[in-house]
Amino acid sequence: MTNDVLLTGFEPFDGAALNESWEAVRRATPILRGKGLAVEAIELPVEFGHAGDLLEEAVHALRPPLVIAVGLAAGRSAITPERVAINLRDARIPDGAGASPIDQPVIAGGPVGHFTSLPVKAIVAALREAGLPAAVSQTAGTYVCNDLAYRIAHLLATVPELAGVRGGFVHVPAADVLPVEETARGIVQLVMAARETAVDSVLPGGAEH
Repeated sequence: MTNDVLLTGFEPFDGAALNESWEAVRRATPILRGKGLAVEAIELPVEFGHAGDLLEEAVHALRPPLVIAVGLAAGRSAITPERVAINLRDARIPDGAGASPIDQPVIAGGPVGHFTSLPVKAIVAALREAGLPAAVSQTAGTYVCNDLAYRIAHLLATVPELAGVRGGFVHVPAADVLPVEETARGIVQLVMAARETAVDSVLPGGAEH
């Protein structure tokens, strides 16, 4: 059976007991499999470069039609698919390996930014219809989440044999804002929306600042 979806979340970081991104992916995976999908789920380290390397290896090995990486955004109150990733590493705190890159590119010589190939507005609409808080995000920051988002987008945009594979990055809120069970339900909803939507919906989703 071919792999239908590759999902990733991050391991616990900065002394936390868990990372909601991985917990939600872990819980969503058997639900998606129960819907007949072949799902591979991978827990990634919160490390510049290394997380992207592991994801790229998995994409090349599995060739899934859909790749969704999930990360925690503790200050947010909704599930937020990222519209764009920028070619910048600018760490406010060290990553899991102690690296603190400042004003460095994710990929030397790469484009300033990449748009996601996920139907972000259709995803947001599906999440809201399911009663979950959701919004389009215009920035993934400059930390490891953006690093991974850029690596996904750059890989899918530049490797010919991966033509047709769609992927991107989604931030989820902390468990005190949205219980992990609800976030897992949201991941199921967004995976199904991404699979079912060939062309993104034309809906408001911009930001004024």
